[in-house]
Amino acid sequence: MTKQDETIHDVVMIGAGPAALTAAIYTTREEIDTVLYEKAIIGGLAATTDWIDNYPGYSDGVAGMRLADELRGQAERFGAQIEFGEVQKIEKENNIIKLTTDGGEVKAKAVLIATGSSYRKLGVPGEEEFYSRGVHYCATCDGAFYADKRLAVIGGGNSGVQEALFLTRFASHIDLIVRSDLRASEVLIRKLEEASDKITVHTQVTVDEITNLDDKVTGVKIRSRKTDETRLIEADGVFVFIGLLPNTDFLKDSQIELDEVGLIKSDHNLQTSMPGVFVAGDVRSGATMQIASAVGDGATAALKIREYLESLN
Repeated sequence: MTKQDETIHDVVMIGAGPAALTAAIYTTREEIDTVLYEKAIIGGLAATTDWIDNYPGYSDGVAGMRLADELRGQAERFGAQIEFGEVQKIEKENNIIKLTTDGGEVKAKAVLIATGSSYRKLGVPGEEEFYSRGVHYCATCDGAFYADKRLAVIGGGNSGVQEALFLTRFASHIDLIVRSDLRASEVLIRKLEEASDKITVHTQVTVDEITNLDDKVTGVKIRSRKTDETRLIEADGVFVFIGLLPNTDFLKDSQIELDEVGLIKSDHNLQTSMPGVFVAGDVRSGATMQIASAVGDGATAALKIREYLESLN
């Protein structure tokens, strides 16, 4: 897409996770001109999830990357066009929606925002400095770098426990650091107990710092919430899974209304406060943060977008 491109697309979708890819399957099958913009990885967080056990149709579960690849292949088979780029601004002029991207301006009759969420950061010394070279947020992506190494995993919810279990394939030992108490499902907690020879759980502790020596991560300094005592847990790498933040920073100065945590508000048609702009998936206020419901959102949004486009004619 060039800066001089004056094409007005039927619909531009921001994001290429399960919600947007599903919507694209529906729109392209009806020969609605559809372009998706993705700034990171196609498939979103689902693609970085090691194993998905609760997606319908896969009795034995499915690898996140495989599910993402199949959704992408299906959307592209019907004609969806996927571009890599970041949308920085959205505004409307008459019935045309203008998107400012890092590659120039893009115009569309309708837009679907399906930008999902990003991993929440700890905000402690050492985290930013060693991002991707000792501090990670994707076990599937980076776990194999730590064969026979010690790791610290931070987070006591489903994601933290699931990723810690996954990392036992590579690491010699894992210290699971939990701010309060374990909040994972009973199934995952049972699996965690079965892996007690490789995973040590530390509850009621916070992280003060990710330590380093000679420009390499050496461990995590933790503090007891009960006694305020600190100690160092040695680790060659740190994986952080403490929740998600909505990817809506680019909407802060737009006419699109957000809720108190930054999720996008919509009506019963999944249309936002800007007519012609729809929302689906984890970034929608009220979403259940499940892949299956994101896919349902995408299908619903596609049908509502079709109705909206028909109303313009």
